[in-house]
Amino acid sequence: MAKSKYEYVKFFEKDDSLLKNTWMVVRIDGRGFHKFTAAHSFQKPNDPRGLSLMNRAAQEVMLQVHDIILGYGESDEYSFVLSKKTSLYNRRESKICSTVVSLFTANYLFYWKEYFPDLPLQYPPCFDGRIVLYPSDENLRDYLSWRQADCHINNLYNTCFWTIVQSGKTETEAEAELRGTVSSQKNELLFTKYGINYSTLPAMYRRGSVLVRDKIDVHTTNSSGKEVTRKKSAILILHDDIIGNAFWKERKHLLMS
Repeated sequence: MAKSKYEYVKFFEKDDSLLKNTWMVVRIDGRGFHKFTAAHSFQKPNDPRGLSLMNRAAQEVMLQVHDIILGYGESDEYSFVLSKKTSLYNRRESKICSTVVSLFTANYLFYWKEYFPDLPLQYPPCFDGRIVLYPSDENLRDYLSWRQADCHINNLYNTCFWTIVQSGKTETEAEAELRGTVSSQKNELLFTKYGINYSTLPAMYRRGSVLVRDKIDVHTTNSSGKEVTRKKSAILILHDDIIGNAFWKERKHLLMS
């Protein structure tokens, strides 16, 4: 390509290459999602359609960005972990972050009708994003543990809050009833007053969603009419505990990526 006298403007671009040999986490969050969910009549405290749509958008992101080894989502946020060895876009922060956020948003919009067939979008959703680097495996696990603990704390509170409101009390009364309570008291309130055993609620609500790459068996028929089984790469949606060690022992390859 011929050069022009205007090419000097490239030197004004910022070098935003990220430190090598560190875990890279792209975290996206819904912007103004309280208003968005209200405008679209999301079920409270959890709307399985909305959470499933978030998971679908995240799956599509991982299918297109192969350097992502794990995703974790709860509520209106998703965290994507990229391998320490990734050289995607020469580790340029702006390119990686903008790609993940735009892919996620595009797929959220694209698959909306599949999960909300009778509910047209009133206005487009918006997600923001950031990248944080974690130098050690322990730091990365602590980050993911923090997000899953946050999921539990928020969901327990929201389950109590909306159960009280749906029983006929005002939001102000619900806030007052929960003020100063600890987890054990919230669990007791749900069970004794409303007959809800929190531990039996769907794991997706209590633990969030973990996306990992794995091989699954696919059964097909060959040209001779014989059934054959082959392995196919897939993005699995799990609702496992990622704070304890069992998940990481079973998938040692993740921290070796």
